Amino acid sequence: MRLPRTVDPSVRRSRKQHISREEVEHIAWLAHLELAEEEKALFTQQFNRILDYFRKIDETDTENVPPTYHVLDLVNVFRKDYVKESLPKEESLKNAPEKEKGFFKSPRIV
Repeated sequence: MRLPRTVDPSVRRSRKQHISREEVEHIAWLAHLELAEEEKALFTQQFNRILDYFRKIDETDTENVPPTYHVLDLVNVFRKDYVKESLPKEESLKNAPEKEKGFFKSPRIV
């Protein structure tokens, strides 16, 4: 099988591909996508490049680096929760387009 010219020859020679052409076809099938032969080859190349990049990242020595869960030092800001009287039922249903027996009525979704 010949690959289109858009495919990088280094990927073609790679002995250890992470994602095979068949896996790309399966992913396309799951996503309900029809791919041309050129696109299958291109996506196989692109997926493998991405995974190669992750392999390079995995090689980085992170022994003394603390885990980072967010790039910014953000903390959730919580307000104190106060109990107070809620809106009366009539007031909350006042602008409802449809109501039934004291509740909001919505279209059946099934």
